[in-house]
Amino acid sequence: MPVPAAAIPLPIESKFFRRSGSASKRGAAPSSEDRPAAPDRMKTSPTPIPFLDLPRQHAAIKQELMAVFSKALDSASFIGGPMVSGFEQAFARYVGAAHCVGMGSGTDALRLALLAMGIGPGDHVVTVPNTFIATTEAVSQTGATFEFVDIDPETCLMDANRLEDLLRLRSAGGEGPRPTVALPVHLYGQTAEMQTLMDLAQRYGLKVLEDAAQAHGALHHGRPAGGLGHAAAFSFYAGKNLGACGEGGAVTTSDAALAERMSMLRDHGQSQKYRHQFEGYNARLDAIQAGILQVKLAHLDRWNEGRRRVAARYDAAFAELPWVRPVRVLPHNRSCYHLYVVHVPDRDGLREHLDREGIGTGLHYPIPLHLQPAYAAKGWGRGSFPHAERSAESLLSLPMFPEMTDAQVERVVRSIQHFGESASTE
Repeated sequence: MPVPAAAIPLPIESKFFRRSGSASKRGAAPSSEDRPAAPDRMKTSPTPIPFLDLPRQHAAIKQELMAVFSKALDSASFIGGPMVSGFEQAFARYVGAAHCVGMGSGTDALRLALLAMGIGPGDHVVTVPNTFIATTEAVSQTGATFEFVDIDPETCLMDANRLEDLLRLRSAGGEGPRPTVALPVHLYGQTAEMQTLMDLAQRYGLKVLEDAAQAHGALHHGRPAGGLGHAAAFSFYAGKNLGACGEGGAVTTSDAALAERMSMLRDHGQSQKYRHQFEGYNARLDAIQAGILQVKLAHLDRWNEGRRRVAARYDAAFAELPWVRPVRVLPHNRSCYHLYVVHVPDRDGLREHLDREGIGTGLHYPIPLHLQPAYAAKGWGRGSFPHAERSAESLLSLPMFPEMTDAQVERVVRSIQHFGESASTE
């Protein structure tokens, strides 16, 4: 997998990862003579490996975080104020956008960005089915409609070729509404094919809103997620690469008029106190969460490099296991590895095995949106988006966090190896 990690030493040579000289076939299990004896600690209950270790991350910056609470208490500044504006300015610089508008959640960010773009009844949005329902909830809540295009099976990102086919068909008068917005999802830590999508947008008159909820610090052709489309919606849910200690979100854009309208939409339509230009929402980012996010933003690049180190070790190990296929990262993308996700043939069996070994895993996402009960009335069924459906059945998210040790990575990989060896002998 072409992951940009040339500066990271990849060979994993330890008693758990050493390549056996007697195993001539790629992925073959070593003989009993070559296989290392399990250490005594593995014969007892080993220390669990969490899917994500936020307590460890917070312990390292606890004093910085506590200072945010003290500042808010001492100033009684809880809504708006310098902590919110300070974070907004810092995050806008980070993603290379002119403006950042803090929101109460990632869902608020998606919905209000669409509303500020003028999207509503009569508009039509195209996105992908392998995402969290917030992506489509936000569209429905504007009064607009949406549809899906299938994904690339290797990257799990929006298939730009399928989008182009749809746009060409609708522009030629084909059956169905003509899209007004493309809503690509930056998934697992890498961006969608934004350069291609923006070219399509210009050709067919679309707006492009990035769903960047999993892409804090991801790069596309060297440019950060959040500054690639007409606007980008971020979530700061606690488990994100840049996560609040609660809920939070933001929209980044270089369109000043769009930013101004979102600023009013999030605050009851106010242009100034008690002057309401239109009805809006209560969707503000609170000051304590903004202060926490600004503290964490200073550490984000270092944390992302830690994630890339873990991903590189996984990549090197799984190169020897052909039945474990990591989601492909495109050569011109630099993933921030919000998640490390692999395709495996017996996903549920492997997940149960890892759970027995005390190793946390996740599923992102087990049911594509077009098969969710919430959208049953839309008439989609099995086979509507086959790549998304097959991915939902085979994808498993492995432990991934910046502080993950080499020993923890080795243990995860060793457990996966053992599962494969056991399955091959049954």
